[in-house]
Amino acid sequence: MPIPKKWISAISFLCISLSIWSIDHYFGILNEDLQSLSPPIPNELNLEETTTLLSEISSQTPDWEPTPTTEYKPGPLRPLGKTYNKTIIVPKTKDDDVSWIFSNFGQDPNINAAIYVVDDPTADLHTPRNKGHEVLAYLSFIVEQYHNLSDVNIFLHSHRFAWHNNDFLENDAVLMISRLSAERVQREGYMNLRCHWEPGCPSWMHPGTIEEDPNKQEEPLLAPIWTQLFPMDRIPPTLAQPCCAQFALSAHRIRALPLARYVFFRDWLLRTPLSDYMSGRVWEYVWQFIFTGRHVLCVTEHVCYCDGFGVCFGGKKEYEGFREKWEEKRRLEEELDAWRERKEGFEKAGEEERKAMEEPEVGMDLQLEAVIQELKDWCEQRFEEAKVHGDLATSRAVEAGREWHDGDGF
Repeated sequence: MPIPKKWISAISFLCISLSIWSIDHYFGILNEDLQSLSPPIPNELNLEETTTLLSEISSQTPDWEPTPTTEYKPGPLRPLGKTYNKTIIVPKTKDDDVSWIFSNFGQDPNINAAIYVVDDPTADLHTPRNKGHEVLAYLSFIVEQYHNLSDVNIFLHSHRFAWHNNDFLENDAVLMISRLSAERVQREGYMNLRCHWEPGCPSWMHPGTIEEDPNKQEEPLLAPIWTQLFPMDRIPPTLAQPCCAQFALSAHRIRALPLARYVFFRDWLLRTPLSDYMSGRVWEYVWQFIFTGRHVLCVTEHVCYCDGFGVCFGGKKEYEGFREKWEEKRRLEEELDAWRERKEGFEKAGEEERKAMEEPEVGMDLQLEAVIQELKDWCEQRFEEAKVHGDLATSRAVEAGREWHDGDGF
């Protein structure tokens, strides 16, 4: 029996309504399930609590389909005489003073600054949370500026002077930025800004180790974390590069990876149960793998100084000779400081106390000062010669061991 025409409209309406309800109900449940699979962002954890969560971390499945590590290629160089624009990326707290950046580079039209405040959500540039030390600020900049990057992107800590800056550049970040070779950054794509190997090279972190080292608290955590960050890449036996997470990147190298991968890295950092301290530490020896595909990246120190900063001593032997004199000067300066402390303590001591003390050798300070001054003069002269030598593009090419032709720049 045919269905009366007047029923067709009503039946159609009921079918459509039922379909809409089914779809809404299904996706409502699905959305709840997906939310339950996405772990909430936890509060900070200490190391002991973090260790107990490793099995949980290892069992989680990334919600991103990864690709094998990119095969990197050298970036393009600009014609001789053409300048490169740069951006200095620095994370800071509200109390950190970064005025040195603007007083030294604020008038340079080719240099911009991106200062991320990690503990002030009202700042123009700020991180989603204060997590992972410098890592979250670095990743936030890349994610936010991926399509608007400078030729050279310099990632630094907020302090101008620090022990982990280059000794021969007076541990001064201003000198490091000023002398940085944009051409080397373009060629290499990624350049660690610290030339000195210690700490970090030639063999530093060993993922999978179970022995605790107070200087490498993050080491036992690296293997399970590696499987989260790089599930398509085998866990390496060694991770090494000079410390301490300060580097320069070309726009070409950053864009060698898709934006989605940086979004994934940042999301991982926000969601990991690792503490602020530990989540930052584990990244310190991961950056070189992300941007070069190499587990160990220990550039010879004299090549780093020469091709990276234009300070060319002439080769490894000449560099080591300079370093030997430099370290001797520093050792004698420490000896002189210790002598002065002993002398001050002896002079302040009472008569009875002095009987139990050894009087500092008279005139030792004058002897040490004379030798220190001689070494200082020698080092300063040799360093100036190395800078002049580094002003020649051929010198840099020869010392770095790369091919150079007439008309080539740095």
